[in-house]
Amino acid sequence: MKKVYGSATEALDGLLFDGMLIAAGGFGLCGIPELLIAAIRDAGTKDLTVASNNAGVDGFGLGLLLETKQVKKMISSYVGENAEFMRQYLSGELELEFNPQGTLAERMRAGGAGIPGFYTKTGVGTVIAEGKEVKTFDGHDYILERGIVADLSIVKAWKADETGNLMFRKTARNFNPPAASCGKVCVAEVEEIVPAGSLDPDKIHLPGIYVHRLIQGEHEKRIEQRTTRKRENA
Repeated sequence: MKKVYGSATEALDGLLFDGMLIAAGGFGLCGIPELLIAAIRDAGTKDLTVASNNAGVDGFGLGLLLETKQVKKMISSYVGENAEFMRQYLSGELELEFNPQGTLAERMRAGGAGIPGFYTKTGVGTVIAEGKEVKTFDGHDYILERGIVADLSIVKAWKADETGNLMFRKTARNFNPPAASCGKVCVAEVEEIVPAGSLDPDKIHLPGIYVHRLIQGEHEKRIEQRTTRKRENA
């Protein structure tokens, strides 16, 4: 099966449709599939539900899809860096389903593993638990969370081989693997594609069986919050 495509637009050809659920990898602006997000914006696909740890920032990442109002609903953990997100949510233009970070990651992982739901203590007694089944185990209450199975997963990795085996760097490894696994189709963008057999099998973070299409590209890697200190005099 051919997995390597020439561009993000080519890799998404035939996969996008209005009203779809997309799982997007990344943490803040680290390890986000910025090229695929831009291609979805250019395709004009609308009424999207996007499951992602955060919603990007104004003018970058998932913020691009918010600016064009292509997103109907976000399933997220943290949305504090995006003024347009806040405006749309407060005005009722955007639906929001808040999930604790660990719960969201596990919902993606569970969906990829074929697990329809699981019980967790996280969120018990809070608004997160509203409308959800509560069950008691060993004297403690747990809430039922559903696994996420997305129509499409879009992820960003550091390196891949031609069969789709992926390696992530540092923080990019937290949400990208579970997001990749829970999609019916997964498209990955990477910084480098190497020949099959070039990667150390013990250092592969996501097996190629989860990845259907690949692109290689240049990435901006924008810094979300730049913190500096004054240089001390010598």
